[in-house]
Amino acid sequence: MDKTYHVSKSGNDRNTGMEDSPFLTIQRAAEVANAGDTVIVHEGEYREWVKPRFGGRSHTQRITYMAAEGEKVTIKGSEQITNWEQVEGTVWKAVISNELFGDYNPFAIPLTGDWVVEPYDNPVHLGDVYLNGKSFYEAQNLEGVLHPQRLEISPNPTWRRREERLLEPERSVYRWYAEVTENETVVYANFHEYNPNQELVEVNVRRSCFYPEKTGIDYITVRGFEMAHAASPWAPPTADQPGLLGPNWSKGWIIENNRIHDAKCVGVSLGKEASTGDNAYTKWNIKPGYQTQMEAVFRAYHIGWSKETIGSHIVRNNIIHDCGQAGIVGHMGCAFSEVYDNEIYAIGKKYEFYGHELGGIKFHAAIDTQIRHNYIHDCTLGIWLDWQAQGTHVSRNVFTDNCRDLFIEVTHGPCLVDNNIMSSDFTITNAAQGTAYVHNLVCGFMQHYDVLNRATPYHYPHSTQPLGTTCVYGNDDRWYQNIFVGGAEEEEHYGTVNYDGAPTSLDEYVERVKANGHGDVQLFMKERQPVYINSNAYFNGAKAFDREEEKLVTDANIDVSFSKETDGLYMEINLPKEFFKLSTELMTTELLGETRLTEEHYENPDGTPIVVDFDLLGITRGKKPVVGPLEGLKIGKNRIKIWER
Repeated sequence: MDKTYHVSKSGNDRNTGMEDSPFLTIQRAAEVANAGDTVIVHEGEYREWVKPRFGGRSHTQRITYMAAEGEKVTIKGSEQITNWEQVEGTVWKAVISNELFGDYNPFAIPLTGDWVVEPYDNPVHLGDVYLNGKSFYEAQNLEGVLHPQRLEISPNPTWRRREERLLEPERSVYRWYAEVTENETVVYANFHEYNPNQELVEVNVRRSCFYPEKTGIDYITVRGFEMAHAASPWAPPTADQPGLLGPNWSKGWIIENNRIHDAKCVGVSLGKEASTGDNAYTKWNIKPGYQTQMEAVFRAYHIGWSKETIGSHIVRNNIIHDCGQAGIVGHMGCAFSEVYDNEIYAIGKKYEFYGHELGGIKFHAAIDTQIRHNYIHDCTLGIWLDWQAQGTHVSRNVFTDNCRDLFIEVTHGPCLVDNNIMSSDFTITNAAQGTAYVHNLVCGFMQHYDVLNRATPYHYPHSTQPLGTTCVYGNDDRWYQNIFVGGAEEEEHYGTVNYDGAPTSLDEYVERVKANGHGDVQLFMKERQPVYINSNAYFNGAKAFDREEEKLVTDANIDVSFSKETDGLYMEINLPKEFFKLSTELMTTELLGETRLTEEHYENPDGTPIVVDFDLLGITRGKKPVVGPLEGLKIGKNRIKIWER
């Protein structure tokens, strides 16, 4: 018989957990809740790491953890510190017994791992200090706390210039430094005009807020909580990927209606576990990270990575912000999942550290994963699809004010990107092939290049079973019925001009390869794959592919702008009458065709055909749809609410 357990700040863990006899901690409920049970947590602040002991049996026999209706429930990975002593001027110290941390002291654990770039030789730590909810910056020594100065990121040629930014000035002078001994941790912090004993000062203590220690804890729902202050570690695809919240290599979780923020690295993790690799490159330097990541894929398949056992999660209606590495991360464990209706912002924007794993959403091997109708803004990178974005669908998302909106890398498709508004100055990096871009608004410049030195896996359709590995030759992309807006960045490409010279059919491509003579792989490496580009609109100097037949190209500026208001995000766009004369048609599986290397069609995860017959707002399109992500546009000025608060 299904049970409902209650947790309350007035409860006791020796109680029965019933409504009139609630538990005190969520963890006590997590030790007894079983398939079909519900845990209702009542108002209050719970400082604990919830580690579910059991999972559900199916989507209909799951365990649900939920905040009580209309009550604010916060789970924190931090503890309040009240024993501050003044050291000098505005600098105070707190002596903390290491018993508070147990076997995980964030102030003693450096933030390192594969693909960490800055700082590398002198890394920051997983610890953090919060003053009334705002996080501080770590200083390298006590002098940096006593005499804080505005801090600059050291220049690194691997950083995109828009990511070489000064730290936020209002936070950069709020610094902490810790000295850790066998028995105690001494934290020094500069509070400036604040007396820390009269304010809420917290330090993070726990790695996670809600995360099973064991793998295979399936079918859990987590609903309606605020979660914050987790000392989650750096989570590359070659390592265990714990986050503030996540299923830990399981199946069928639903994470909904939560506010998740201030994770040191990762907010929500749908990622892999440690047995298939754990930062081997950083630890041993025997093989490159690329090679150990490849091995992780095959090891995971060997231990049972499949649609039947891993992934198929739902992450919806959450607000995720102020996480150092990723709002949502995942390698393989994100496959077959749905991520929708989330607002994700301020990810990687503290600029305290940097590596090649940052993003509002950063997924590897997102096979058949559906990412739709999210608002992703003010992040270092919006969405990064890296390796094996096969069957992935990125639809109806809004991107604003990111350093870059979308990065798709070393994957062979098919991946469908449709009905998105991508409005940041730097819109897309395309280091992949086999992606179909349909009905998008692209307001910034794009980069496009092949990757011939890293072969990456591809799979049987709708499966984790590897079919082969190959490098990215570039192209095999589709661009249909998009709007491109030019810009002022010199030496950058606006529009589809960077495909110039490519063949426009598979037959033409094969003839070019044959013309290179007799041989094998070297013949294919000399030729760019075909592209399929038609019926796009180019404004403000954006340039078209030289062989695009049906198109609108004009220097006219359509004046795209955005405004955040109390009820949502609005977009204004001014369109000429010529825009509405473009010939269009509904995009379907049949028209989009088949990718060359994976030999898979653009279709739904269940193998049924796709028809792109809706716009960003969910409005049904007619047989002659409007170019771009929005139906219902008119000649002249248009003002549309594109995101509801």
